[in-house]
Amino acid sequence: MIKKLILILFILFFFNSCEDTSTKYSPTYQKDKVIIDKKVYIFGVHPLYNPKHLFEIYQPLVDYLNKNLKDVRIELEASRNYDSFNEKLSLKHFDFALPNPYQTLESLKYGYKVFAKMAGDENFRGIILARKDSDIKSFEDVKGKKISYPASTALAATLLPQYFLYENGIDVNKDIENIYVGSQESALMNIYLKTTDLCATWTQPWEKFKKERPEIAKEMKVLWETKSLPNNALVAKEDMPKELVEKISKLILELNTNPEGELILYKINLTHFEKADENTYNIVKDFITDFEQNIREIK
Repeated sequence: MIKKLILILFILFFFNSCEDTSTKYSPTYQKDKVIIDKKVYIFGVHPLYNPKHLFEIYQPLVDYLNKNLKDVRIELEASRNYDSFNEKLSLKHFDFALPNPYQTLESLKYGYKVFAKMAGDENFRGIILARKDSDIKSFEDVKGKKISYPASTALAATLLPQYFLYENGIDVNKDIENIYVGSQESALMNIYLKTTDLCATWTQPWEKFKKERPEIAKEMKVLWETKSLPNNALVAKEDMPKELVEKISKLILELNTNPEGELILYKINLTHFEKADENTYNIVKDFITDFEQNIREIK
């Protein structure tokens, strides 16, 4: 009798388990099917930060777009460094991208179009920092020193500071040692660790660094600031559906008109995005020409 009871209980348990399993996995399958049915477009952001921080800052924007778009899905993709991002851009790997202004000019050659840009051009300027205990006070003191930059093609964080030094009597190719370290944070950490004497970055990464690493940032000081240029652009491949580009443009340009959008902008440290086209970056084109004539080829 006891053996029969145990057998009955086992059979009941087995069928209940099967039913629960079916219920548990069915919604997951349906959810995955919905995603698979959607056309996926890749959105690449140039390496303003390391990949982890970049996702923390820009994933909310991508989530917002996906929530308001039908039949398509946007996926954010980070790149490990500037060289990697530049290569993906040249291969038209990204459907949409947020390149710096120099990369924007390059993207036009590859078949992209500008449809918007970050506002706040006055903040798109380079800064040169040193440790507070550094004895560097004048441009003459810079000679013979090592300077860390995120990348050789970073406009605000490298090209503007190098041009600024050139304007103030420094031969960038002979008077200093230029070291390209791969990211904004790495450029800053190099002076903290005394691997380099100076570092160049730009205002947005520096403000973020001060908030997240105040114990390190307090050991640094800004020596000089450069002039500004138009801020980072939003570009789309020329063959993107016109209606999709217009929809994404509208959503992004109106972020500052609703609380959810304002929170997204706050994380990016931006007031709003604004309309732009390739003519917006003519001044950058002139700067690049001048830079290459007087300092070095950009590559």
